[in-house]
Amino acid sequence: MASGGGAARLDLETAPRIRRVIDREQVLHVARLARLGLTDAEVETMAGELSGILEHVDRIAALDLDDVEPTSHVVELENVLRADVPHESLPKDVALASAPDPVDGAFRVPSPQAE
Repeated sequence: MASGGGAARLDLETAPRIRRVIDREQVLHVARLARLGLTDAEVETMAGELSGILEHVDRIAALDLDDVEPTSHVVELENVLRADVPHESLPKDVALASAPDPVDGAFRVPSPQAE
């Protein structure tokens, strides 16, 4: 850990390599639960990729993050939408003017039960 309260830097070059933590049987078990059909090559690929993800999680867990504030976004978000201000609606006769088959002052739409 670095002095001065800063986060310790993990030397990725000299960090011990974690053995494959997800084996073939675990991949097959999860694939079965998810009802996925995987080829032998895909099972091997997934075992390696999932093990790599867990290796990254271990590296992050090894960091001193006590002074790091929890965030949901790395940058501040701003509302870029216009203000929600009420205004006059389009008159009904103008809205229905281009409707193909208006009925009783409303739009006629196909019935979902008609299909």
